Amino acid sequence: MARKALKLASWTSMALAASGIYLYSNKYLDPNDFGAVRVGRAVATVHLRSARRLCELCCANRGTFIKVGQHLGALDYLLPEEYTSTLKVLHSQAPQSSMQEIRQVIREDLGKEIHDLFQSFDDTPLGTASLAQVHKAVLHDGRTVAVKVQHPKVRAQSSKDILLMEVLILAVKQLFPEFEFMWLVDEAKKNLPLELDFLNEGRNAEKVSQMLKHFDFLKVPRIHWDLSTERVLLMEFVDGGQVNDRDYMERNKIDVNEISRHLGKMYSEMIFVNGFVHCDPHPGNVLVRKHPGTGKAEIVLLDHGLYQVLTEEFRLNYCHLWQSLIWTDMKRVKEYSQRLGAGDLYPLFACMLTARSWNSVNRGISQAPVTATEDLEIRNNAANYLPQISQLLNHVPRQMLLILKTNDLLRGIEAALGTRASASSFLNMSRCCIRALAEHKKKNTCSFFRRTQISFREAFNLWQINLHELILRVKGLKLADRVLALICWLFPAPL
Repeated sequence: MARKALKLASWTSMALAASGIYLYSNKYLDPNDFGAVRVGRAVATVHLRSARRLCELCCANRGTFIKVGQHLGALDYLLPEEYTSTLKVLHSQAPQSSMQEIRQVIREDLGKEIHDLFQSFDDTPLGTASLAQVHKAVLHDGRTVAVKVQHPKVRAQSSKDILLMEVLILAVKQLFPEFEFMWLVDEAKKNLPLELDFLNEGRNAEKVSQMLKHFDFLKVPRIHWDLSTERVLLMEFVDGGQVNDRDYMERNKIDVNEISRHLGKMYSEMIFVNGFVHCDPHPGNVLVRKHPGTGKAEIVLLDHGLYQVLTEEFRLNYCHLWQSLIWTDMKRVKEYSQRLGAGDLYPLFACMLTARSWNSVNRGISQAPVTATEDLEIRNNAANYLPQISQLLNHVPRQMLLILKTNDLLRGIEAALGTRASASSFLNMSRCCIRALAEHKKKNTCSFFRRTQISFREAFNLWQINLHELILRVKGLKLADRVLALICWLFPAPL
């Protein structure tokens, strides 16, 4: 164990130190200098080697380390591409427990052997994650189910893993004082106990299913409570392809743009309206399929262990901030960014939220699509601003950390589908913000006249957004600019 911990410490320190070398050296690399380019390639090679070793260590230590590795793999705006692309495999290729271990957990928690509970049970898991793996099974009454079983040693080992990570991060801080990574440990301490309780996951699944029942495109598998415990969760079996699998969608005639719009609507509703957010939308947890009955495209949302409950103050400030970003009100962008803890780093905060350059934020994020050049610019600039990003992550409310992670995962899906945030998706977000802010105002007034006034204002603002969306479509048809200018002047966008 001591040797394992020592190896872990040395390799992890080397990986994080390599990140520091990369980020500092990039400041001085001139792309027109041949020598600098050679240095850049050498640094990239060091990164790739270190990233692979870090990935191997996560797999060897399993549990909490895979969970943190998955989180790091989503930080596209923070870490070099060699790390994020390498660590992303942990979302779908985590080490699996043996069938002997699975049988033991089921026996201990349900008090029966597998053959007593199931007519059939597939030994090969459907998927393996950091904390558990899922097997397909058939109950004796013929119902097909998915059985999620926790890895047997995760619970006992998790507190030791977090302590070891805390020690390692403190050691890295001694080498690079300006880098603040302690928020990673704080988040693991808070969230891991909740994720290890599968009964909590079942309750979350039922809550979000009820909360979003008006979305006919969303499917949340039903929970079988009679055969569920803290370490075993039985769910309705729902098949489908991963949300980033374009080939699957093309074979099944599923429109990728429709799926992307549905995903945006669903998460806007969770974040802005309800303040109850599924925070682990990596491709293994979001499936797509055609509904067996209607043939319509459907999103299947899995793994409900990690949710963020937003306070009303945070949610409303976040609504105002996104409204300001969408409608390019830079004064209010600064105000609400600072309310959310960004301080003088509000331009950086706006860029991290939108994954757009500051120039694009100032022009209007809904005015022009993301380009490959802008994506490259953002990734390169992240190298120069790592200390500030680290400082920002340490100062924003803890609720913001999981929201940023969720944003990163959703952007990764959009990038895979080739549907990076369109004007339509921003307008859907704005609709949710308007509804949320209007509901808050109505809840805090006793006057029938005032509530009616708020409702009319809400309806008018939503109508304006519909009109603005129509204008964008008309503009896409390249009709007369003068007609568009006149309509925009008569019906300005809501602030």
